[in-house]
Amino acid sequence: MELTDIQKEKVKQWVEKGMSLSDIQKEIASEFGIKLTFMDVRFLVIDLEVEIKDGKSKRPVEKVEPPVTPPPAAVPSYKEQPAGPYASAATPPPPPAMANVSVTLDTIITPGYLVSGTVTFSDGISATWGLDQTGRLALDAGQPGYKPTQEDVQVFQEELRKLVEQKGL
Repeated sequence: MELTDIQKEKVKQWVEKGMSLSDIQKEIASEFGIKLTFMDVRFLVIDLEVEIKDGKSKRPVEKVEPPVTPPPAAVPSYKEQPAGPYASAATPPPPPAMANVSVTLDTIITPGYLVSGTVTFSDGISATWGLDQTGRLALDAGQPGYKPTQEDVQVFQEELRKLVEQKGL
């Protein structure tokens, strides 16, 4: 429903008086006989290019600094690293040893997933996996609380990425 110019001016006056959106919604219903949702009233105020005066905005804004987390103790600073002809702060850590992980794709995809398959981790535990439309990965080893090692997870993710790229998915 479209408000007349006179009704719009009245709404502007209510905003200037400091009325809340809820109060303006009630006034529109009682004075104009028009029932609007709270969101409709909010859009109306935006369209009229007026700003609701909020009592909260009169308070000074406090800046909250995020807590500074010190680096883990196990990681030496660049000053503590050994000197030598090949040592530098930019030297990447050596790659983890390749875990014995095998990944397969299902020929018939599990319903609800874009791709699905099985994985066997280096400890011999097999699990089913599925990748949904939002990119979330589901993993079910059939054993409550089972978690593969971090190395196995990294190898699994890399192998999965390669398989998906090979299939053009």
